[in-house]
Amino acid sequence: MKGRNIILLLILLVLIAGLFFGWEVFGPVVHNPGKKFLYIRTGSSYQDVKDSLLKNKMISRDFWFDQVSKYADYPEKVKAGKYKINNGMSLYHLVKMLRAGRQVPVNLIITKLRTKEDLAKKIGTIFEIDSSSAINFLNNDQTLKEFGVDSNTVLTDVIPNTYTYHWNTTMAKIFEKLYDEHEKFWNETRRAKASQLNLSPAQVYILASIVEEETNKQADKGKIASVYINRLKKGMRLAADPTVKFAMRDFELKRIYHKHLEFASAYNTYQNAGLPPGPICTPSIKTIDAVLAAPQTDYLFFVARPDFSGYSNFASDYQQHQLYARAYQKALDSLLQSKQDSQ
Repeated sequence: MKGRNIILLLILLVLIAGLFFGWEVFGPVVHNPGKKFLYIRTGSSYQDVKDSLLKNKMISRDFWFDQVSKYADYPEKVKAGKYKINNGMSLYHLVKMLRAGRQVPVNLIITKLRTKEDLAKKIGTIFEIDSSSAINFLNNDQTLKEFGVDSNTVLTDVIPNTYTYHWNTTMAKIFEKLYDEHEKFWNETRRAKASQLNLSPAQVYILASIVEEETNKQADKGKIASVYINRLKKGMRLAADPTVKFAMRDFELKRIYHKHLEFASAYNTYQNAGLPPGPICTPSIKTIDAVLAAPQTDYLFFVARPDFSGYSNFASDYQQHQLYARAYQKALDSLLQSKQDSQ
């Protein structure tokens, strides 16, 4: 009877041990109530991963994590990346996910960026690579030559869109995907339209960047593009205010005065003929297409309407333009005066 009780006790202990093992390995023992991500940097060791899990309190102790990891041969198979750790997941599923390198994707959402430094900063906040490494890549003419651009025209390869990557993607691979999208965007139809304007795709992009900064009214974009196209054909300077803001890197300027026009820069289209050496922002696809579909006009000038609707008045001769400009100036002076009087 005594021997039978011992056997029963041993069976009970084995069952308890099995349940304990099962709970520790397959139970919901992983914690992440703060919904943090686990970041494993390139070159990290197994100990680095374990230290990060303990520091972030995703696991409470390392014994069972070590056992499962050794069984899965994970210490020799550490993969860098950004991992989503679900609160209540098991050690088994955690190690299985890490060993397989099943990262969560990261999205690089590009809308309107004004400078390559803005792009580098955005990349530095999303990816493992830092912004200084990103800007070094974007300034390296030798590296960029492979993509048909240089440090001035580099943003012409960047079509606003959402791009999906892994967190530890290299800068070269990040830009390679941007370039691939650029190549898809410039299909035969768009290239043919650019050719009809006697412009290259890069030149269309640069022109579109100016139009983008001139107006947010889609109905006016094609007409504004026609003004600049006509000026290019006649050998006139573009004299585009947004290029002065870009040259000065002062994007808060509301009005451009004569002193601003004297700012020396290759991007100042009041001083230099032709298009600037690179884009002054990343224009939307709608704006690029508006430039490609610019109507044939004889417009050489435009100025904002005096009703402050955001639309512009267009003119083919300077005298008519002056009338429009004076009407806008008068309305603007009146508006500023009324604001001062109300203070």
